[in-house]
Amino acid sequence: MTPEAALAALRAHADAAKAADMAAYHKVPRAYLGVANPVIDDLARDWRQTLALDARLSLAAGLWRTDIHEARIAAAKLLTQARIRPTDAEAWRLIAGWVPDFDGWAIADAVSIAGQKRLVADPARLDALADWTTSPHMWTRRAALVMTLPWAKMVHPKPADLEVRERVLGWAAGYVPERDWFMQKAVAWWLRDLSKRDPDQVRTFLAEHGDRMKPFARKEAARLMG
Repeated sequence: MTPEAALAALRAHADAAKAADMAAYHKVPRAYLGVANPVIDDLARDWRQTLALDARLSLAAGLWRTDIHEARIAAAKLLTQARIRPTDAEAWRLIAGWVPDFDGWAIADAVSIAGQKRLVADPARLDALADWTTSPHMWTRRAALVMTLPWAKMVHPKPADLEVRERVLGWAAGYVPERDWFMQKAVAWWLRDLSKRDPDQVRTFLAEHGDRMKPFARKEAARLMG
């Protein structure tokens, strides 16, 4: 499967009217095909199941380079799985290398979901995210929170997982002064998900930092706690 063949498969489901709507909605200047997400899911699943790892990595890299919205979403979905064998090192390298290209939430979140799997597989990679938190690129800073969401959701965290929570909450506290909507939303998202597992920890965070969060973010962070 070449990137050209994969792109042709995506184009077979293109919808010009939907593409125009997507361009207006996302407000990011790139090509849109107007392909529905369930279609991308199905195509990426088929490619993921039928291609050897090297071919899949090559396809993901090639689709990303097209800078077409749906192709980049598909590239991320090609790498979204819990286990990649014999090694996921190249998959992580691709994912981390795409982060500086983020310029909108849809592609950033698709890649971040793939990144979540790779971080859970090897939490030592969190050290790389610590550097992201001081990046001048807002989407890179945001990715550090979105990619670590699995630790906010863990039902039975181990001591090492609790240490990760504390570490990420420290990053979130550092983001509180930022006024960008997407950054505030990311902080709120992490806290909201954590509140399902450890509401007291979220209450402590809000008591210390909530007065500096934007009202919508503070409200969203506490929404599930009653």
